Amino acid sequence: MSTFIKEINDETLRQLPKVAGAYVLVIELSADLTLQNKRFAGASLAKGTYLYCGSANGPGGIAARVKRHCKQDKKPHWHVDELTSNGAGRVVSVLVVPGGNECDLRAALQEPDTQVPILGFGSSDCSLCQTHLLKATMKRPQQGNRIAGFPMVGAAVRLETLQRYISDHIHWGSKPD
Repeated sequence: MSTFIKEINDETLRQLPKVAGAYVLVIELSADLTLQNKRFAGASLAKGTYLYCGSANGPGGIAARVKRHCKQDKKPHWHVDELTSNGAGRVVSVLVVPGGNECDLRAALQEPDTQVPILGFGSSDCSLCQTHLLKATMKRPQQGNRIAGFPMVGAAVRLETLQRYISDHIHWGSKPD
């Protein structure tokens, strides 16, 4: 069953499943960022909110991977580490899908107005996706449609809608009864 965690803190991180699957990180960049990674050196990401789709199939599963992404002080390993390290940005929310597939999540988030900030980012091992990093679309909240504490209502609503769709229609790794 998928879970959308609106606010990342020590308590919510302890609730993450220790199983293989996929996740969508909601990353808030508080300032423009020029990437240093040799593949993307010089490319810039504008201040704002980004959605990063990833997978976790190793020891500790989703819990270990998401907790690592939430740490500010870490040795860079994945492309997304440059966004989540050394104060560049922070993970503010996460959608976790045990048994899920990162490419399916990225495809479900892609809309005609979705910006692809950097081709190949996070998807160097993927032949299907242009990127696993999307720029969240800014949408003004309507009266009564606020999600407390969430910086970008459009991203939150899109992820909650995706969670409902996954819960209702997708059965990862097993057939429904």
